[in-house]
Amino acid sequence: MKSDIVDRIVIALVVGTLALPGLVLAAEGQQGVQEEQKRAKDEKQQQRKEDQQLERTQRKSEQEQKQQEHRVQQEQKQQEQKQKQDQQQLERSQRESEQYQKELRARQQQQQERIERQSQQIQQERAQQQRQDQIQQQRQQQRLSQQQQQQRIREQQQLVAQYRQHLEQEERLAREHAARLQQQKRMAQYRFQEEYLERLRQQQIYLRDHRFDYDNDPYFYSAPIYRYNRGGKYYQTNEYGARTLRQAVRYGYEEGFRAGKADRDDRWRGGSYKDSYAYRDANYGYNGYYVNRTDYNYYFREGFRRGYEDGYNSRYRYGRNDNGNYSILDNIMSQILGFQNLR
Repeated sequence: MKSDIVDRIVIALVVGTLALPGLVLAAEGQQGVQEEQKRAKDEKQQQRKEDQQLERTQRKSEQEQKQQEHRVQQEQKQQEQKQKQDQQQLERSQRESEQYQKELRARQQQQQERIERQSQQIQQERAQQQRQDQIQQQRQQQRLSQQQQQQRIREQQQLVAQYRQHLEQEERLAREHAARLQQQKRMAQYRFQEEYLERLRQQQIYLRDHRFDYDNDPYFYSAPIYRYNRGGKYYQTNEYGARTLRQAVRYGYEEGFRAGKADRDDRWRGGSYKDSYAYRDANYGYNGYYVNRTDYNYYFREGFRRGYEDGYNSRYRYGRNDNGNYSILDNIMSQILGFQNLR
């Protein structure tokens, strides 16, 4: 029995010895499988990381491409909008230019019609005045002496020379006043002043080219037949001087009405008739003859003030409107001048 136990032990040892290499091989095989699985797992993880990195790169590229496309679209849109704005500005400028040209032609036409009406009026006044002159000459019982006549001619020539110098000096003041009107955006008043200055230029051309016949003009030998009061002092004049002062009042009212209407059109509330260049100048219609410039300016401004009030308030308190011709009422003119007959 003891022998059997020993035999079994020996057999077990032999079997164990024989099985040990197989176990070792099995263990090594198991380890190799595990390492292979780990390698495969690492490779899979690496591949997944690379795939994720590739996806991120693709998404980033797609995002950048979309952003680039968006920027291009925005730039195209902005460029189209700018082109549209430029086109609208060009069309607006063209419309404004066409409107300005249209208004300019209309003003020129009105100016031409006004000049023609004034020319006809002057001719009618001259014809009427010639008839009145004949009557006045018949009324006059006294004629100035040759010495008085020559003295009056010399005084008149001095006045004309001084007046021409004054007109040249006024050009600079007119330009400065026009610049202020443009800064204040008073375009209606600016247009009125430009028209007024154009009439003054025509007046200067007439004075430059006109040759006055002192020896044969009846003013220089006609005795005074009226007296008038200005500033508390009395002055005397004949019919030719009286006619010039009436003209000053009449032209003053007409220009004042246009100036007041221009300020009303500009909705200008910051000034008055005294701010108008035409009021300060007060020389339209004056040719330097028959009365001194101070008298003419005074009565021009008296008419201008009343015309401005009517034009600004769109009424006819002091005058009337006859198809665009603004004229002062006869009774108002008589009140302003206050002529008294000397005979």
